[in-house]
Amino acid sequence: MPGLRLVLASNNAKKLQELQALLGALPLELVAQGSLGVAEAEEPHATFLENALAKARHAAAASRQAAIADDSGLCVPALGGAPGVISAHYAGMVEATADREATRRQQDAANNQLLLQRMQAFTTPAQRRARFVCTLVAVRSADDPEPLVAFGRWEGQLLAEARGGAGFGYDPLLHIPTAGCTVAEMTSAQKNGISHRALAAAQMAALMREAWGL
Repeated sequence: MPGLRLVLASNNAKKLQELQALLGALPLELVAQGSLGVAEAEEPHATFLENALAKARHAAAASRQAAIADDSGLCVPALGGAPGVISAHYAGMVEATADREATRRQQDAANNQLLLQRMQAFTTPAQRRARFVCTLVAVRSADDPEPLVAFGRWEGQLLAEARGGAGFGYDPLLHIPTAGCTVAEMTSAQKNGISHRALAAAQMAALMREAWGL
C-alpha cells in the first residue's frame, strides 16, 4: 500500500503531531478525522484496547479509508489503575469553547488538579508509581478482520506539583527517573524517542511493514 492515506481517529492536534513524527518513516499520509468531517466516536469500554478498536473502526467506516486510533492514558496502581480509560476527562467534562485547544488546556488543568488531590495521601515512592499506557489499533477498513495492535508502557513517579510547560495532559506531573525530568520538561525529540506512544508506534510501524507491505 504505497502512499497510504491513514485517518487518525482523534482531533488532538498534539497527538497528531506526535504520531506524524513517530510514523514519518513510513510511506503514509496521516490526517485527523475532523478534517474529513468525521465526528469523535463513543468510548464506552473499560480497556484501552477495546476503545482504540472502536475508534479505529468508526473512523474507517465514516471515511471509507484506512484508520488508526490511539487510546492512551495514565494508570496509577495506588488508585486502582485510575484515571485509566477516563484519563482525558478524569475531572468531568469542562465547558466547551469555540477554541478547541483552549478547552483542552482547561480540561488538562482540571484533571491534573484532581489527580494531585487524590494522591495527597500517598507519599512513598512505591505509592506514587504511575505509568503512561498507549494502545494503537490500525484497520484497513471498518470490517478488517485483522486489526494491527501495538502497546507501549512508560513508567514514572508522580510529583506533588507540576513541572515543565511542554507536552499535554498529565505530562507535567510524571517524572521519569531514567531521564531525570518530567515529561513536560522534555523536548519533542526526547519524548518521541522514549515515550509510551513511541514504543507503541515502533511496534505499529513494524506491523504495517510486515502485514500491510508498507
